[in-house]
Amino acid sequence: MTRIIAGISLVAIVALIGATWWVTRPEEDVFADCRSSTVGTGTASIGGPFTLVRDDGVTVTEEEVFTKPTLLYFGYTFCPDICPMDNARNAEALDLVQERGYDAQMAMVSIDPERDTPEVMADFADYMHEDMIGLTGTPEQIKVASQAYKTFYRKQDSGDDEYYLVDHSTFTYLVLPETGFVDFFKRDDSPEKIADAMACFIDAAS
Repeated sequence: MTRIIAGISLVAIVALIGATWWVTRPEEDVFADCRSSTVGTGTASIGGPFTLVRDDGVTVTEEEVFTKPTLLYFGYTFCPDICPMDNARNAEALDLVQERGYDAQMAMVSIDPERDTPEVMADFADYMHEDMIGLTGTPEQIKVASQAYKTFYRKQDSGDDEYYLVDHSTFTYLVLPETGFVDFFKRDDSPEKIADAMACFIDAAS
């Protein structure tokens, strides 16, 4: 009888462990082989809804921006070196991935709406890449987008100097249609690394 009770108890324990694992198991990450970090796999999500003004003057939402895989950057056109260099790197990565047959784009959200009008953003985007979208908006709209992607920016205190600079974070985000944010890239990531990652994520999402 003792053996029978022990056997029943063992079965019950195994069943309990199995049920606990089933309830608490992590959701399958279809992008696991593509990720360079664990960011994006937890519950603390990056990305979210926003409303901004596109470089053609049209007010758009995130769904209207992310119609294809997008390299997203937060910067400003008066930035003396970092923003042009990062966007040039992103443009090179975009060229590489497009040469492989993938339909993708890049975009920059201005953190300097005071100077970055839609017209200024259009000139910057056209210069960087034919498949780049420039986005600006009111300070409030920019703040919402920045908070969604957990970026940092701060206008330097320079009085009334029109040539002020803006401190800001420099991550590039990969955003997929319907899926949303999937990964980010650092300043020292090469165009080749970014292109390889983009291809992997796009394939995994299809």
